Amino acid sequence: MGKSKGFHDLGFAKVDTGRALRRGFPEVVYCPGKRTEHILSIAKEILRRKQDLLLTRLNEAVYGDLRRSLPGLRYNASAGLAYLRSSRKHKPVKGTVLVISAGTADIPVAEEAAATLEVTGIRVKRLYDVGVAGVHRLFGSARLLKGAAVIIVVAGMEGALSSLVSGLVACPVIAVPTSCGYGASFGGLSALLAMLNCCSPGVTVVNIDNGFGAGYFASRVLAARSGRNY
Repeated sequence: MGKSKGFHDLGFAKVDTGRALRRGFPEVVYCPGKRTEHILSIAKEILRRKQDLLLTRLNEAVYGDLRRSLPGLRYNASAGLAYLRSSRKHKPVKGTVLVISAGTADIPVAEEAAATLEVTGIRVKRLYDVGVAGVHRLFGSARLLKGAAVIIVVAGMEGALSSLVSGLVACPVIAVPTSCGYGASFGGLSALLAMLNCCSPGVTVVNIDNGFGAGYFASRVLAARSGRNY
């Protein structure tokens, strides 16, 4: 093992201990492909430095193993995400992020975005199953739409909901295509391309099923407005 400015070398991983200062949030651990003992060692190093811990795409069985060594570790089963807030006090962030899902099948990705935001201390509201197949379900939530500082729209199939929402609001919209859909959706590629071709300005698009990326980006937008780093 070795130490160097800005990271700590565990041999199998170099934990980026300076990321919170550079990027506004500590290193986030992507769990697939990692051994449980490696995840645990990385998590302990992050927590040792009194930083917030966020574990993404975490299998529930692995979470069960980890929580025995990490008291207080919490788990969002819908999102497949585990987290542990440090005792560090964060500067408050103004504004609320509204997370919208087109369908119930999109909720796991939407929850990944919402949980990521909640770990960073940002207020979240949810509006689920309001896709364009029954667009009247969305129009009854005009107050929620108008009150949001940032909106995350999670949709599969043809991905049309992000364009519709963007045309109704003034705030930034982050579109998340999902792999939900029949054969011609090509595992979310159709939704991705539709969102990239949105004719309503002010829409940012993240990768397929990347709820974490959408939540992280939304947190940076609000943090910048509030003058907060980590």
